Amino acid sequence: MLWLIPALLLSFGFGQLFKLAQRRGCYAPAVVSINYLTIALLLLAYHLATGQLQPAPQALQVGVFTGITFVGAMLLMTRGLELAAVGAVLTSFRLAILIPIWASVYLWGETLTSVQLGGIGLSLAALALMTRGGTTSQHLSPLHSLGLLLLIFLGQGIAFCGMRWVHYAGLDAHFLQVLLFITLTAGVLGVFFMVGQGRRPRPQDLAMGVGIGLYNLVTLSFNLIALSKVPGTLYFPLQGCTVVLLDNLCAQFWWKEPLSRPALAGAALGVVAMILVL
Repeated sequence: MLWLIPALLLSFGFGQLFKLAQRRGCYAPAVVSINYLTIALLLLAYHLATGQLQPAPQALQVGVFTGITFVGAMLLMTRGLELAAVGAVLTSFRLAILIPIWASVYLWGETLTSVQLGGIGLSLAALALMTRGGTTSQHLSPLHSLGLLLLIFLGQGIAFCGMRWVHYAGLDAHFLQVLLFITLTAGVLGVFFMVGQGRRPRPQDLAMGVGIGLYNLVTLSFNLIALSKVPGTLYFPLQGCTVVLLDNLCAQFWWKEPLSRPALAGAALGVVAMILVL
C-alpha cells in the first residue's frame, strides 16, 4: 500500500496535465510523443552514465511491445475524442481495466474473493456513470463509432497488460530499463505519426510535452513498482475508480464543470467499490 497510494495520485495528476495541455490548445499527438521521448532521453543518459545499457532478458521484448500499445492506445483515444461521443470514448478507455484483470486471473493465476469480485463489478458501474455524457458524434456512423470504441477498449486494455507483464517477466529489478524501451518505442512511433499527419510541434507543444514527460517518468516508475508489490486484481480496479473519481471532483471544483447526477451516483458507487476491492 505504501507505493500504491502515490501511484494512484500521480496517475490522476498525469491526466490533469493533459487536460491543461488541451485547454492551452496543444496538439495532443505532439504532446504524447514529446512526453515519451523526454523520458527515453533521460533514461538513456542514466543507463549510459551507469553502464547498465546491456538489456536484461526479455526487457527489450516487453518494452517494445508495451511501447507500441502505449502510443497506440493514446493516439486512438485522442482521435476518438475528435470523432465519437466524449462520454462513450472515456467509458471505453476506463472500462479497459477488465482486460488486465482477466489476464491477471487467467494468465497469471491471481485470485479474487467474492467480495473483491463484487467490488470490481461496482467499480465498472461507477466508471460508466462517472464518464457518461458528452457530445454526440457527427462524424461516424453508429457501426463505425462502435468499432472505434472497441479498438480504444482493446488498445488500452492491452497496454495495461504490458505494464503487468513487467512483473511476471521477472523484470521488477530492471523496470527502468524496460521503461527506456517502452518510452523510446512510443516516442519514435509518435514522431512517425506526426510526420505522416504533416504536423510539426509548436513551442507550446514542446514545453508541455517536456513538462509532462518529467512528471510521467515519476508516475510510470511508481506505478511499475506498485504493480510489483500488489496484485493486478487490486491495482487496476482501484486505479480506474480513484483516477476517475478524482477527475470528477477536480472538474467540479477546479475546472468549474458541474457534475451530473449520474456522475455523482458513480462517485458514491466508486467509493463503495474501492472499499470492497481493498
